[in-house]
Amino acid sequence: DAEFIVKVPQGLREVGVLLEPLTVVEKGIAQAYEIQRRLRVWRPRRAAVMGAGTIGILATLVLRLRGLAVTTFGLTRKPYLNSDLIEAIGARYESTADLPILDGAREHGPFDLIFEATGYSPVVFDSMQALGKNGVLVLSSVTGGDRKVEVPADKINLEFVLGNKVMVGTVNANREYFELGVRDMAQAEAEYPGWLGRLLTHPVKGLENYRELLDKLTTARGAIKVFCEVAELGRR
Repeated sequence: DAEFIVKVPQGLREVGVLLEPLTVVEKGIAQAYEIQRRLRVWRPRRAAVMGAGTIGILATLVLRLRGLAVTTFGLTRKPYLNSDLIEAIGARYESTADLPILDGAREHGPFDLIFEATGYSPVVFDSMQALGKNGVLVLSSVTGGDRKVEVPADKINLEFVLGNKVMVGTVNANREYFELGVRDMAQAEAEYPGWLGRLLTHPVKGLENYRELLDKLTTARGAIKVFCEVAELGRR
């Protein structure tokens, strides 16, 4: 149905494949602002992103476009492509191997907004403790398994209640967030020319090569975005 199609401008056609999962980020951050709009005085200045994969990098971008000072935490020590991309847009990259999250919050926080994108559920509880007063923690990871952790439950609960903090999950998106994603991609291309294209690390030509696509999705080292080139861009 045509009413569900969101047009990607010609200038973004080479990077349009990034629109999804960018929409997941757009929805999460937009809802964080909407939730705290009830306070009327919420003006976030510092943000943290947990995870430096595809979602984490895109969350870093959107938060930078909103004017926030961003610290992105990843497991791998820099330098590598992901940390280079994060620092190229004016954000800070920290490896949790050198700076644990709570130490990072003391050094670079308190964080008004935290976007979690690690796929590792124990990080959520560290993130809850790293959140500043009136802060919002956005969860985007879908985790399986049965991990168990011991946490200072009373402390976390007390700080959430008295600190007026919020935790919310984000998944999928509607047309509004696709349109918002297109606008942010256009702004990103204007402010950081060529940056989005650097995320397209593993192309696969043609749907007939689906086995190669699946293999890269599951085994490719250093993959940020694996995608299928269905047709040449010059064709209509």
